[in-house]
Amino acid sequence: MNRSLRLAREYGVEVHFADLGDWGIDELRSEYDPKGPAIRINMRVAEQLTPRELGDFVAFSVGHELYHHRENIGEIQRLNERADRETAANAFARQLLDQE
Repeated sequence: MNRSLRLAREYGVEVHFADLGDWGIDELRSEYDPKGPAIRINMRVAEQLTPRELGDFVAFSVGHELYHHRENIGEIQRLNERADRETAANAFARQLLDQE
């Protein structure tokens, strides 16, 4: 099991595939729901990927959304600007992938 999925399990965050809708030219890859807590991976994107791409996509998406979970539970400080939060979430996801 990859690092992102192990961490999700440790945090008690469920991971699901779901249809996250049509976003036009933008692509919503995943979303975090603090009420679950849960991470939903966009199956519309996942269905277009090869098995190798899918593994990397899921690992990165879960890592990205775990950053937002950590913000939500107060483990890390929430940055003021949305763009900064998204950049930090991407960096956290890349860091987890590098630990594989």
